[in-house]
Amino acid sequence: MTLSTKHVPLVNRRRGLFIFLGVAYLGMWAAMSPLLASGYQRGDAREETGALQEVCISAAMLAPALAAILVVRWVERSGRVRDTLALRWSKPWGRTARACLLAFIVPAGLTTAALVISTFAGRYQFGGVHWNGLGSWATSAVLGMLVSLPLFFGEELGWQGYLFPRLAQGGDRRSLIRAYAITGVAFALWHLPTLLMGGQYPGRPWYVSVPAMVVSCLLILPVFTWLRLRSGSVVPAVIGHAFVSSVSVAMVTEFADSKSTLDPLHMSMVGWPGWIATGALVAFLALTGRLQPSFYRDRAAPHPASSHKL
Repeated sequence: MTLSTKHVPLVNRRRGLFIFLGVAYLGMWAAMSPLLASGYQRGDAREETGALQEVCISAAMLAPALAAILVVRWVERSGRVRDTLALRWSKPWGRTARACLLAFIVPAGLTTAALVISTFAGRYQFGGVHWNGLGSWATSAVLGMLVSLPLFFGEELGWQGYLFPRLAQGGDRRSLIRAYAITGVAFALWHLPTLLMGGQYPGRPWYVSVPAMVVSCLLILPVFTWLRLRSGSVVPAVIGHAFVSSVSVAMVTEFADSKSTLDPLHMSMVGWPGWIATGALVAFLALTGRLQPSFYRDRAAPHPASSHKL
């Protein structure tokens, strides 16, 4: 696959990047303004979100996709939106299907590893596995994730469909490192309104939650990018993001002692146990070249010995 956007004039790419970030961030702040104005604060990780919170979050999650579509259609004029943002089921279809399956398996494994690390560190009070109801709980959690999937297209069409490819278009090592770093930080800081309200880290002040979110996004972004690169489609990245933001969070609550206090900073994918697990995976992907688009282009290219002229 390729992330090249060389056919887009440089001036249009630069203008597009600024407009994309401006619209995505403005959309997030506008969607969250009712909650910010009301002084809403999430103080407990077990707290359920209300109707107003759900509406605001849903609106905010659509902002990056709307920003990307706006830029592709009217600023860059770089072709069909579906092709430009990798909103497709790439051939061979089996490769994309396997990437979608990995988008379930990998986050589940990372979450499990994070909970094990936290348990052994004495920060997570494991309540045991209730085998009788495990199947129904897992089914309910996955179905809930699938229902919310369109909202995660709203985010990943922006980050994986638009921003990362534009920053990585040079293809060299320096461009890729810059793309991972800038996209990860932009992804994290986009969450600033929710962080100020204790969304991801209930009860934590902003000077703790913001740096923690930056670390989390810098580590999880390469995993989503890997799913996108190996499939040539943004769909597996969407599924992976949805799992991390829904089922992974539910796993922390499901397997904890019902009377224990939950602190995501010490027991989840967005806490230091998750950083250890995810960091190990990202290191493996980086050392084996799987975070570079060229890795997949080289594998897809026909072997010289098998090519011949007719």
